[in-house]
Amino acid sequence: MKIRAAQALRFLSEFRPVKASKPAPQSSALLGIAFDNDDGHTRLTRGDNFVLVGGSQKTHAVMQEAAVKINEHLDRHGKRLEDASLTELRDICQEVREKHGS
Repeated sequence: MKIRAAQALRFLSEFRPVKASKPAPQSSALLGIAFDNDDGHTRLTRGDNFVLVGGSQKTHAVMQEAAVKINEHLDRHGKRLEDASLTELRDICQEVREKHGS
């Protein structure tokens, strides 16, 4: 079964925020979605701060590697994803892509 945009959105709809009595601390997550799956396999990987959906075996593996390397980079610098600015995150992604070909 191919994952289509509507299926991916339906899956992601279960991640709606829940109302809390007090404000929740800020959190962030990486989201990877790929649509090049031709083998009928539905791929899903969840981590502490990322969700990866779909893709061929190769594409999904690339997304997994990129998510792990981004988190390793943040850990080395003593940061959490929610602490990184958009500019810093963009630079980290660029560095990961250059070093690891992701």
